[in-house]
Amino acid sequence: MLRAVQSVDASESFVDLHVGAGWWIGLLVLIAVLLLIDLLVVHREGHEVHTREAAIESAVWISIGLAFGLVVWAGFGGVAASEYYSGYLIEKSLSVDNVFVWALIMSYFVVPRRYQHRVLFWGIFGALVLRAIFIFAGIALIEKFDWVLYVFGAFLVYTAVKLVVGGNEHVDPSNSRFLRLVHKVVPLTDEPDGQRLFTRVHGKRFATPLFAVLLLVEATDVLFAVDSVPAVLAVSHEQFIVFASNAFAILGLRALYFLLADMHARFSYLQQGLAIILAFVGMKMLIHRWYAIPTWLSLVVIAIVLAASIGFSLRATAGIDEHLNRNETPPPPQER
Repeated sequence: MLRAVQSVDASESFVDLHVGAGWWIGLLVLIAVLLLIDLLVVHREGHEVHTREAAIESAVWISIGLAFGLVVWAGFGGVAASEYYSGYLIEKSLSVDNVFVWALIMSYFVVPRRYQHRVLFWGIFGALVLRAIFIFAGIALIEKFDWVLYVFGAFLVYTAVKLVVGGNEHVDPSNSRFLRLVHKVVPLTDEPDGQRLFTRVHGKRFATPLFAVLLLVEATDVLFAVDSVPAVLAVSHEQFIVFASNAFAILGLRALYFLLADMHARFSYLQQGLAIILAFVGMKMLIHRWYAIPTWLSLVVIAIVLAASIGFSLRATAGIDEHLNRNETPPPPQER
């Protein structure tokens, strides 16, 4: 029997659910079916994903993610749905930086666009497994040691400050220690073999450059999960909600990648927006014992900050686009 009740602790505002096995099985089956359709039907043959196709796929994935929130609402109530949507927005917004890092990796390794989706598919599959481990471990720590919330909160505030002070620092694939370690452990060939991750050279099995790219994509996702998972745990402590919101946000990252990979310069204020979101959820964790910020308020703040950062970014780059269309030299960006 499924039921949802509010936490009895007055200092908490998180929903407390009893989620039956049927819900978990249904969620995992749905994710598996969506992945199979994407791999075996939509992208069965490797091809270059153009902007129009990426936009349509992004709209479909976002619609699926939002629709599942309605399922949560119907099954567990409005508070649970608010937590789901808050977690979904946090994960989706923080994942945009991940998309730009993937673009840097693909560019460095000169991965043909028609093969990039296959690499990202397995990257997303691995990310789902790693996120599940992080989520269950994080919630277990919070339930056993309440002070972990303060550690997570302080870390998120520190990350927010670093985003503002550190500027747009990104991973440099050429200086990756992880990649050098892979070269020592796994025999790699410099010759690609279509979209295969492994190939045979003179009868011996070697990993292709795409396999190295896949491992680097997974490694960067682990780094981003260190920020995003604690951030989502600031708005929900329910394993089902946290995992579902992460899963549906991540599933749409491949389409988002092909839509936004070449548009990093157009989101000049996104980093500041992400910093505000991280600082907000970090402070929510730090003050939770004295004041519990309502979930609906968290959802509103996150949505407004995300919309404002995107809106200011597009407005700031509108002038540059206008000059480019006129074949004029664009003016230098104003210092912020």
